[in-house]
Amino acid sequence: MLANRLSVELLQENEMSKEQTVANAAVTSTTIERVNTAAIDAVYPVIAPHIRRTPVIDIDGADVDLAGRRVTLKLELMQHSGSFKARGAFTNLMTRNVPAAGVVAASGGNHGAAVAFAAMRRGVPAKIFVPSISSPAKINRIRDYGADLVVGGERYADALAASEAWAAESGAMNVHAFDQIETLLGQGTIGLELDEQAGAPDTLLVAVGGGGLIGGIAAWYAGRVKVIGVEPELAPTLSKALAAGRPVDAEAGGIAADSLAPRRVGEHVFAIASRHVDRVVLVPDEAIRKAQETLWRLLRVVAEPGGAAAFSALISGRYQPRPGERVGVMVSGGNTVAVDFGRS
Repeated sequence: MLANRLSVELLQENEMSKEQTVANAAVTSTTIERVNTAAIDAVYPVIAPHIRRTPVIDIDGADVDLAGRRVTLKLELMQHSGSFKARGAFTNLMTRNVPAAGVVAASGGNHGAAVAFAAMRRGVPAKIFVPSISSPAKINRIRDYGADLVVGGERYADALAASEAWAAESGAMNVHAFDQIETLLGQGTIGLELDEQAGAPDTLLVAVGGGGLIGGIAAWYAGRVKVIGVEPELAPTLSKALAAGRPVDAEAGGIAADSLAPRRVGEHVFAIASRHVDRVVLVPDEAIRKAQETLWRLLRVVAEPGGAAAFSALISGRYQPRPGERVGVMVSGGNTVAVDFGRS
């Protein structure tokens, strides 16, 4: 009897595995067809009047103990709403039909601020759900942009469930933080800009949370550049997904938990990352904190933990460029209360 039961369970698991494989293949095909260099190139002029063309700056590799290497930083923390998320937010609002009920979003903070900002500029209602771990700086930005803000639950997954319930109840358009075609297209425009401003680097380091940023950028380059994901050790979402062959739940902790710990990467993100991301490196919290301090010391740039994560892979040695290699680094967000001008 036990052997028969085990045989039935094994058959069921095999069937489920086959179904998952078919489903994954369908998502991959759809994603690659819709999120690619040509599609990103087409969406850029639509959103360009509404976003900032954020600056690029080269630093001497010797300043971070990498003599003989070229380091180019893309300062996306200077984007509207304080992070790269504004690109995806405007792409959603300008390429989809927004209902009278407006838009709704779940966020660790940056996406919510971006959607609130884009909604304010477009004159549509916005309701934003964030977890209790969200930074006060991000919560204040959302409120400043006039959105209806709901703070509840401990993690992004709690905010996501609440936002989905509100979308079903109200008819509002859900703007997903990362696993949405339009979101990925918007984030991919960063790669387009970087190419125009400084040319393609040999390697590009990109922080990973849900994966919208790295998914969009990797889709733009489509293998022309070595794109490397950087994740906190306490939130290895893409690392675990690549190891498992599909998105799976991962730990969701660390100092960048409000921006880099959504529990799992998205299906569309995984389809792109599994094809176009070279690999993922993990960094400890102390390296992220050191990266924040180094950016302030060198450039007087104030990055939040998630925004400094990609840079931390470089200065901690978790990614070691070869001599002569040109490394691009995404500095992706700056919504933090680290600076207090009242004490100056």
